[in-house]
Amino acid sequence: MDALVGQFSLTGGALLVAILVILVRPLILSIYNLVGHPLSPLPGRKTWAASRVPFLWALIRGKLVHEIEDMHRRFGPIVRVAPDEVAYAHPDAWNDILQAKAGYLPFPKDPTWWAPMPGAAPGLVTGVDHDLHALVRRQLSPGFTSRALATQEGTVHQYVDLLVERWREAVSSGQGEAEVDVMRWFNYMTFDILGDLAFAESFECLQRSEYHGWISLIFDNLKFNGAMISARFYPMVDSILAMLIPASLVKAQKAHAQLIVDKVRRRLDSTSQRLDFISTIQTNIQDTDYKNDKGLPLDVVHATFSELTIAGSETTAMALSAALNLLIHHVDEREVLVREIRGHFGSYEEITVQSVRDMVYMNAVLNEVLRLCPPVPWMPPRKVPDRGRMVCGRWLPGGTRVSITFTSMHREPTSFHAPSSFCPERWLPEATDNPDSPFHNDKRHAVQPFTLGPHSCIGQNLAWAEMRIALAKVLWSFDIAAPEDEKKWVVWESLRTFLLIEKKPIAVVLKPRAD
Repeated sequence: MDALVGQFSLTGGALLVAILVILVRPLILSIYNLVGHPLSPLPGRKTWAASRVPFLWALIRGKLVHEIEDMHRRFGPIVRVAPDEVAYAHPDAWNDILQAKAGYLPFPKDPTWWAPMPGAAPGLVTGVDHDLHALVRRQLSPGFTSRALATQEGTVHQYVDLLVERWREAVSSGQGEAEVDVMRWFNYMTFDILGDLAFAESFECLQRSEYHGWISLIFDNLKFNGAMISARFYPMVDSILAMLIPASLVKAQKAHAQLIVDKVRRRLDSTSQRLDFISTIQTNIQDTDYKNDKGLPLDVVHATFSELTIAGSETTAMALSAALNLLIHHVDEREVLVREIRGHFGSYEEITVQSVRDMVYMNAVLNEVLRLCPPVPWMPPRKVPDRGRMVCGRWLPGGTRVSITFTSMHREPTSFHAPSSFCPERWLPEATDNPDSPFHNDKRHAVQPFTLGPHSCIGQNLAWAEMRIALAKVLWSFDIAAPEDEKKWVVWESLRTFLLIEKKPIAVVLKPRAD
């Protein structure tokens, strides 16, 4: 009996110790994070510095970008947003984090955030291996050059013209005006363009006036994927969440992954000689080791083209939607832009990649749109290399996560005059040349919507061409206005952000041009 009692006491004691460890350890760790951690001198909210939980809770609710921007406004351009993470709104962070320097590579991507989901292959975006990324980009880059764009311009015009045609039909059937959701329609256009240039097959969104099923799945997955990535910080939660994925969602994901496989295979088997995204890799595909100078594994190709279709279309559509949303509420700026477009072109057909490239006010408007409404709101963290590095004049220990919130960087009061106001004139030559301009000292280099360095957006030439051509052709063809019902107005800053910006209808009233 005494032995049994002793054994029970020992077991009970061990259980008590285990419970105390479970309860006390987080408290001790939080105290250490606040007072003993190397990042503890940095400003920020104490609750966020103590635990990763507030950061992840904000992400899951779609409020992360807004919360970090609030912290930057309260504490400055460098803030601690988690026990091991620092967020930057200082323009020097772009070069310090993303640019290669003598003897140093750019900071590596944090696999917690960037790595693909379990069972998925890495691609151009989700690949965290530097050599793999360099190989994929090297193989793809000929399809994204200025020479390639010259051959792809006809495809861009084809779908922009179809968009304009659909809107003209809507105006005709609406007795002289029509209210359209430009977010939806620009998405149709950009997905069709990317489908054609990537696979030589349009998704036929504009033809059908509806989203393709695969595209709808992308939007539905954004919130869920954010939660899945957040769970990686807590392996037990990650395992439980993985078991809770609905079977129907898994089935749909597999079906649509197969759709990309089929589209890639048809394009690879094609004898077409046109210069598009996939033509340059047709003879450089292998199935095994990728660490050489020739060849990409087929699963990496599939992952890359799935990513390109999303990233290359979603961001451009978001920027164009933001542009019209701003212009319908800023009459003076809209009138200046419309005068420039209609005064520059004698006919609709004169609008080309070359003819819109140097339009001063249009470029100013688009730069200001990208400053205020960056299509990608947040750059997920990179990691400081093991030996530690300097960022914005401060030494950070190896393993520290560093991130940039585009909206915070682009609206930093120490970088811009009237940082939250829509002022295209800040981008005009006279703002730079005239010391008396209120925008003379703006740090325009802080605005990097396509990021910098070897991981910068490979498709930015195409994105600029699409934005300029679409905006010019729409404003050449239509007068635009805000709907009378103010409940339909969208305040961009109120949109939630997950891995991308939440989609909400943006209503714009179209009328045939008055002159």
